[in-house]
Amino acid sequence: MTAAPVNRLSLAVVVIGSFGLLGIAIAAAQTSPQGDPNRGAVVAAQGVPKAGVPACAQCHAYTGSSDGSGAFPRLAGQSAYYLGKELADYAGGVRSNAIMTPIAKGLGATERADVAAYYAEVKGPFLPLADVSSALFKRGEQLAKVGDESKGLQSCDNCHGPGGAGQPPAIPYLAGQYGPYIAMQLRMWQRGYRRNSDDAMAYIAKRLSDGDIDAVAAYFQQVRRADQLAQDSRK
Repeated sequence: MTAAPVNRLSLAVVVIGSFGLLGIAIAAAQTSPQGDPNRGAVVAAQGVPKAGVPACAQCHAYTGSSDGSGAFPRLAGQSAYYLGKELADYAGGVRSNAIMTPIAKGLGATERADVAAYYAEVKGPFLPLADVSSALFKRGEQLAKVGDESKGLQSCDNCHGPGGAGQPPAIPYLAGQYGPYIAMQLRMWQRGYRRNSDDAMAYIAKRLSDGDIDAVAAYFQQVRRADQLAQDSRK
């Protein structure tokens, strides 16, 4: 009979920590260098050859839609602050990836801010989606909108905004992000391979089953923010 109160307490700590992170990020965003999307477009299209940095478009597409495989995340319309922070984390070794780490290290701080500003502005198309079973979608929807108190899980929407729309500048949108990419990142947090956020994501990921991860990833791949509907191929 004591499990539920413990879960509620843990849940409260995670919620408070998440909103504390948001406040810190807002303050940081106000002092971060503002990127130039026009210069960023050049980096996205051409890379920085003298630094050995390939074009971002090779993996993420010039439109920020990536290739649909889920190996590379959708960048279009993501917060410039968030994109810049992730690049800085790769460059600083806080987040590790065999492809992204050397690329981020090859970019200067201004170039990182520029390319982040570019992808924050573009409205790339959404690629066709694979079918998702009704049961998988409903479980993902439950976790996204309500959470699961029996596991000490708040809803994803509490931090990532209604419908996974994001809470700029710090918290990324999930709506329309590729399901395989979301699932991969959750498993990396779950197993301790990704550590470049507060403890909230590790706490959540470790309480999700493999089925839960697949469900919430499939759900967010299917939903759209209001401003994304014009780019959706399912019109």
